[in-house]
Amino acid sequence: ARGACTLHTYPNNFRAQKILIAAQYSGTKINVSDDFTLGQTNQTTEFLKKFPNGKVPALETPDNKYISESNAIAHYVGNDQLRGENVLQQSLIKMWIDFGDHEILPSACTWVFPCLGILQYNKQNTEKAKEQIKRTLKILNDHLLTNTYLVGERITQADISLCCNLLSLYQLVLEPAFRQPYRNVNRWFKTLINQPEFKSVLGEIELCEKMAQFDAKKYAEIQKELSQGKPSKPKEEKPKEDKKKKEQKPKKEESPAEEPDETELALAQEPKSKDPFEKFPKGNFNMDEFKRVYSNEDESVSVKYFWDKFDAENYSIWYAE
Repeated sequence: ARGACTLHTYPNNFRAQKILIAAQYSGTKINVSDDFTLGQTNQTTEFLKKFPNGKVPALETPDNKYISESNAIAHYVGNDQLRGENVLQQSLIKMWIDFGDHEILPSACTWVFPCLGILQYNKQNTEKAKEQIKRTLKILNDHLLTNTYLVGERITQADISLCCNLLSLYQLVLEPAFRQPYRNVNRWFKTLINQPEFKSVLGEIELCEKMAQFDAKKYAEIQKELSQGKPSKPKEEKPKEDKKKKEQKPKKEESPAEEPDETELALAQEPKSKDPFEKFPKGNFNMDEFKRVYSNEDESVSVKYFWDKFDAENYSIWYAE
């Protein structure tokens, strides 16, 4: 068995979340660096020697190999179920991951980031982003009409990655009236976020009840914090809306997803989500290890394992109908 990998990232990074969810399915052990500061740690000589592009998430393997780019890392920490059982499945999984990164994520950033106060609001760009999201949700909805998951009959990395790409939309702007036409997508999304492997990384997800709006005051406050927290960039480098206007250059359409430097700095300043059980005794029963035994061993083995390892002092068993 491999030892533990080290993942460098800031809290609540959706790119890191898809990696951590994949690790929950495969059983790959990952330690998340707890002393990482975006804009500082990733600019040190030591970090850049390992990861020359200075981006996160970034993974160190137990045998001192270094992997960057979230999709590559997720592939490494995953298992055969997530990667696909044959070449066709592997190709379809990659197709859907690319669909999420290129068709969903740029428009999601354009729509959601102003609501978070980390990008200036532009009405024309936002309306265009909304229409693109509708188009992509329609494509997903049609596919999921006859498919439980994106590829095959089990959850794959395609489901994990697209779920993480859609997460901020469902939390902030896809209010009930907007998402109602996409019932198959809603069913699929809710199924995923209620899986134990997703919950252990994402926690409890509350779906948006009212569409978030741009707050000019919040935007001004965050920009002030950014300017104080790091050297300001030349004004020309900051707006990403200008790149979106040039539709004939698709690569620039993707720029919010590829190089959200100031965006990531702002997101990194968001408060960590609190563990509702952090004040409770931790106990010594390893839930993840039990899930692996339960999934991979005969029932007689997993039941014995449970009773051998169960920590009755810190856990209790409840039955509900």
